[in-house]
Amino acid sequence: MAVAGLILALFGPPVVALMGPRLVAVGGVMFGSIVGLSAMIGVVASVVTIAIQYEHYTLASLGLRGMRWQALALGLGLAAFFVYVFTPAIVWLLARLPFGGFEAGLAKVSVVPTWLLVITILIVASAEEFLYRAYAVERLAGMTGSYWLAGVMAVLVFGAAHIPNWGLGAALTTVISGAILTGVYLWQRDLAANVIAHVVTDVVGLIVMPALARRAGAGQR
Repeated sequence: MAVAGLILALFGPPVVALMGPRLVAVGGVMFGSIVGLSAMIGVVASVVTIAIQYEHYTLASLGLRGMRWQALALGLGLAAFFVYVFTPAIVWLLARLPFGGFEAGLAKVSVVPTWLLVITILIVASAEEFLYRAYAVERLAGMTGSYWLAGVMAVLVFGAAHIPNWGLGAALTTVISGAILTGVYLWQRDLAANVIAHVVTDVVGLIVMPALARRAGAGQR
């Protein structure tokens, strides 16, 4: 069961991502999004069940400790770093490298209704933090005897999981951001800050900034 939980945690999200285009082709954006989100929730529920029922983890040992003001402050501060420092630097760098940027991924999410995109961000960001930052790191650390080796392994798979929907360039940036988030988890052992940072950063990057860009473009016409 331990192996099953680890396989689900590491490879469940990329399988769901690979399903996305086929689901959209069959039933449209709404159908594809809802089925994809349901599958992601199923992956998380299965991993939680395996972790608690068969591996005897507690929620606290997997970083689920409730909300503290320190976690809120850390999460918002980390989000500010990602939005105002990390993202501009990464966009500048990708523009000078041959790997491609965020355009392909942004084009895909642009057709999703805003309300559904908000729900998607809440679910997917929270799921990724639990699966890749908490569960996978804890399980891999137990297997390898090293939290830092476990973190590296989880981060690499996390980055690869973004290739289907975002392409190589954007996926490479998630290796860096994932390493930062993994470091924060190993420091705090509390997923709240990670989830807050991930959600806020995605909301700004996938919803707020594109909306501002569209408004600015319309104002120039």
